[in-house]
Amino acid sequence: MLRIDVTKQLGELTLEVAFQSDSRVIGLFGPSGAGKSSIINMIAGLLKPDRGAIAIGGETLDDTATKSHVPPHRRRIGYVFQDARLFPHRSVAQNLDYGRRMNRLPPDPAHLQRILDLLDIGYLQTRRPGQLSGGERQRVALGRALLSKPRLLLLDEPLGSLDQDRKAEILPYLERLRDEESIPMVYVSHDPDETRRLAGHVVMLRRGRVTAQGGPEILPA
Repeated sequence: MLRIDVTKQLGELTLEVAFQSDSRVIGLFGPSGAGKSSIINMIAGLLKPDRGAIAIGGETLDDTATKSHVPPHRRRIGYVFQDARLFPHRSVAQNLDYGRRMNRLPPDPAHLQRILDLLDIGYLQTRRPGQLSGGERQRVALGRALLSKPRLLLLDEPLGSLDQDRKAEILPYLERLRDEESIPMVYVSHDPDETRRLAGHVVMLRRGRVTAQGGPEILPA
């Protein structure tokens, strides 16, 4: 269960958002500037709310009433950005291993092989990011996040920089991730079709406010 009830002043935008869901994929949907990325940055601990609380399961990550704030590196949350953010000077194998090492996890060859198979990226391990297509880079970024063994995965417009062919390539992997791994996800998008395809619970946002929430049927056609 993810529970959020926060207020945050962001320049001229006042973000006031409250929702809770135990859906496997929560979709944050809305136009640019609606506050979607700021919400997941607060979930990740990169931004602190001005007021309110954020909790995952039974653990409170932020609570302004008690002045509690769990730092990002202790939240066990994976984050995949729109631009992948791979290290260009490192191989795919080294990029994949980064999340594990940063979280001081012991090597887990079985888990590594499962993620390589899930995302079909085993054959890419000796390449550098500059040798990958946009879709391959995003699959590697997903793999790196998953290998940190997160309890929650945040995806900020992961298909936003891809053309339609690359989007069609990546979406089945995201569906496999949703269906085969027991990791809840928060998926940020302004595309109703991909949100409808992936999310079980949708939170629609506009100008920092929740305008509607419910099943994917609330999305525009």
